[in-house]
Amino acid sequence: MVQGSGHGQDSPGTPGGEVYDWYQRGLNLLESGSPAAAIQVLEHAAAAEPSSRSVREALARAQYGAKRYAEAAENFRMIVEADPAEDYALFGLGLALTRTGQLAEAVEHLALACAMCPDNKHYATALRHARARKG
Repeated sequence: MVQGSGHGQDSPGTPGGEVYDWYQRGLNLLESGSPAAAIQVLEHAAAAEPSSRSVREALARAQYGAKRYAEAAENFRMIVEADPAEDYALFGLGLALTRTGQLAEAVEHLALACAMCPDNKHYATALRHARARKG
């Protein structure tokens, strides 16, 4: 996570502070149950630091929480493409794809996450549910 690089007051509508401040504010909003508000702040952070996996993950989680599943899948996919061994991003991608009805691809990503972390009950449950929906 980049600590911020002077992107604070670039244009109207940009939140005050640095990228790291936006990231922290977004996480706080997400944790307090306001995913839509978190998206507003985290989108600015992602635009300023597009290669930051932590920002992308937080944004994807917020999008998923706001039922913006296709957008969440896109951000989780960016993380997986940068690091195919990122089990949580595979899990998130699988969950988001399940919600968009792309069950075959969802099962593939969830199975990879389960293979990487076989003791993770959340991963296994999501895989079972996706397989059951797939038929």
